[in-house]
This record gives sequence, structure tokens and C-alpha cells, in this order.
Amino acid sequence: VFETADATTGVGPIEETLKWGQPSYLTAETRSGSTIRIAPTGAESADEYAMYFICSTSLVDSFESLFGDAFTYERNRALLFRVGSAIAEAELRECVRMALTYHKPSR
Repeated sequence: VFETADATTGVGPIEETLKWGQPSYLTAETRSGSTIRIAPTGAESADEYAMYFICSTSLVDSFESLFGDAFTYERNRALLFRVGSAIAEAELRECVRMALTYHKPSR
């Protein structure tokens, strides 16, 4: 999240905070983006975690349209991951960039 923010014009500094006791990242200074939260899924499997996005945005739908099978999706709110599994890093960076610029006029 921090590396992508640093590489993205107009995002500004990232504020790391806790929401529901879980690490969350937002663009508090510029308000250019939508909050990103990283947390366990709460599923029976202890090795699952997710990158959550505000469900009232179109972000996860956009990710699925762009990247299809690169990720596992949880409805309109999250990308799901499993500890030890490969991650589509370039695609994930683009998802983070899209979230961090969600409120900019020309994303």
C-alpha cells in the first residue's frame, strides 16, 4: 500500500490506523481514495486473509472485470488470499492504486 501510494501522483501520505482492530489505510490528507483494510477473513481456515474495500464503491466489481481469475473475490467488498499462495503482484498493485485514487476526478 505504501509503495503504491508513493508511486501514484496525487495520493499523498498514507495514514495507517486501526478500524475494528485491524490495519486500515487511507488518504486522509488528500482524500483521493477509499479506505483499504487488511484482515483475517474469519473463515474456518486460519490461513485466509483479505484486502477489504468499502462495499458501496464499484472497486471490487472493477477489479473482477479487469483481472478475472487473478483473484478470489468476496462479493463487492474484498479480495481473498491464502497464506503461502502466490499473489498476482502487478494486478494487486493496480487494485491498490485504483482504491487510493477512487475519488480523484480522472482515475
